[in-house]
Formats: sequence, C-alpha cells, structure tokens
Amino acid sequence: MQIIDLQLNSINTLADTAPCHLLWSSPKPLELEISGIELPYQLAYQTWGKLNKAGNNAILVVHALSGSANLESWWPDLLGVNKPLNPERDFVICINLLGSCYGSSGPASIQPNSKELWKQNFPQLSIRDQVRAQAALIKHLGINKLRAIIGPSLGGMIALEWALIEPELVSSLILIATTAQHSAQAIAHSSCQRAAIRLDPNFNNGYYTEHQAPENGLALARQMAFITYRSDREFSERFQREPGTQQAYAIQDYLVHQGQKFTERFDANCYIRLSECMNSHDIGKNRGGVLSALQSIQQPTLIISLEHDQLYTYTEQALLAEHIPNATHQLINTRYGHDGFLIESHAMASILSPFLDKPLRKRCEQLP
Repeated sequence: MQIIDLQLNSINTLADTAPCHLLWSSPKPLELEISGIELPYQLAYQTWGKLNKAGNNAILVVHALSGSANLESWWPDLLGVNKPLNPERDFVICINLLGSCYGSSGPASIQPNSKELWKQNFPQLSIRDQVRAQAALIKHLGINKLRAIIGPSLGGMIALEWALIEPELVSSLILIATTAQHSAQAIAHSSCQRAAIRLDPNFNNGYYTEHQAPENGLALARQMAFITYRSDREFSERFQREPGTQQAYAIQDYLVHQGQKFTERFDANCYIRLSECMNSHDIGKNRGGVLSALQSIQQPTLIISLEHDQLYTYTEQALLAEHIPNATHQLINTRYGHDGFLIESHAMASILSPFLDKPLRKRCEQLP
C-alpha cells in the first residue's frame, strides 16, 4: 500500500494552531498478536503545533475507549497556549485507535479491495497491536523522541505498553486512572456489556445495517459502563431518590439519556472489538509477570488517580507507583469517579503542568 496523507478538515479553534485531521495508510500490514493475521490498516489522527528540527518536542495523547483523535472535543481545557498541552511549545498528536469508528481501520471501515464494511469480520486486537500501529505512524512523522505519552483509562494501558515495546522513543509517561492488567472485575463488566449488544435482535451476528442497528443493546451496554464511570457519591448527591419524568426515578432517566446519546455517535461492533482489546491488557505477559515488567520501566512517570474510581481503583494505580522506579503518584479529590479525568480540568492541569514544564530529570522529584 502507498502512504497517503489526506487533510480531511481543519478546525481553527486555537487561533494560529489549527489542528490537521489526517489519514495515514500504513505501507506495511500489521501482524496481529492474537490471530497472526496481517491487517492492512489506516490511522486517523490530529496534530497541534509544530515538530521541531530535533524531532523531540512531541507529546502523544492516547484516548480512552469511546474517544477520538479530536482532542479538543474531550480535553478542551487542557489544550492551548498557557495550558498543559501547549502548541507553542509542543507538537501534540492524538491518534484514533484501531478498531474505533472515527476514521481508523475498524469494523465500521471498508475492507481493502472491497466495497463492504468489515463489520464483525474485523479481527480481534490487543493493546500491543495498538502500540505497534501507532509507533509506525510516529516514526513516519519524523518523531525521534516522544517527550511524553499521556493516557487515561484504556489510553494509559497503551501508554504503559509503549514504554515496554518502544522504550527508546519514550521520554516520560503520564498514566491516568489505569492499570497494569485488566482485572477479573473489569473483564466481567465488559463481558456483560458485549452480551447486551449481542442479545439485541437487530445485532444479527454483527451483520446489522446503519438503519437497523442494535441501538437498544448498545445503549444498555453504555448504561452499564456509565455506572462504573461515575460514583455512588455523585449519584446519591445529584439524584437521591428523586422521581423521574420518563422512568420511576431520575437516575433511570439519566442513564437512558446517556445510552441513547451514545448510540448516535458510536458503532456496536467497534465497541465489542475495543472492549475485547482492553481484556488483552497484561503487561506481565511473556515478561516475567507484572512486577518485573513495571520495574523495568525507567522513564519518569506521573500516575494520577481519581477518588471514588470504581473501574480502575486507587489500589491499581498505587501498584504502578510502588514498582515503577521513577514514579510519582497524585490523587484528585472528586465526586465523579473514573470520569473525573474528563471533568476535573483545573485539578488535572495543576498536576500535568508542573510535570510537563520541568526538565525530565526533575519531573518526579519536584512535583508537590
């Protein structure tokens, strides 16, 4: 395949640092870890700022499960001049994950040499596949060193694997609300969510159409996931046992709204593939176990936890901090739980900025 860079659109919301929404087709297929299939693939990405001559001012931000390369849409308060991700200083890049539905190859994209969508035929992916695909693009862009990789949730899993698969490309890590391996509890949650999608009569073994998609199943999957993204404290303070307008209780109305809204922007087969990808996460696999893998990470690492996170608990991040040699651990006090990384912008900025502003050797030792 030929390398193709296509400027799909340009949104000038950061004055003179308008992002480029680009599409890159890999010249080589990706050999997938689980199946061994060689997958031709493309990645959608956006950039802000300019890469310097040394190729070492780049920051890679890796999005979470349902995110996209459009960093402005989900982290707008952290991107911009005088913000942690500063396009006047940094070349910021965000890549849509393989298997997603926002431009990169996945179930919702067209198969090579075909006019048909991949749908359920798109192969299973692993976290390590995501890193190898992204690394090929990073090298194509002329980036010699990523001065930081930032990843919340699923993005943090990918960031960890980056440090182990391509250590020479990674100067530092910022791991947010993530874990070293997907726990039995997390696997159980996502398994039930996929079952909800597959039980929808419209799922049709993954051969659904745009006009007859498994919206009810996908909405239910999102509702189940959303309960883990937020906290008992928030739900209790915000909704208590107040009556709803459509359902018996206000919290039920809220969950129905979140589910319906999600079906308008995401694809069911993509949700299945990406949640399966998360289940593959285990940095200790073929590396002598989790602790051995963590202890081999030498980069300065900032670990951020969210209070009341029910999905990836404080204990899981504490394990990272205990065993990564050059790590600092910070807790954000929030009622929002896991989704605090999206909501608590001021607190996030107050932790990210000192880490990103200081020279690498001082990043961890001089954090508050």
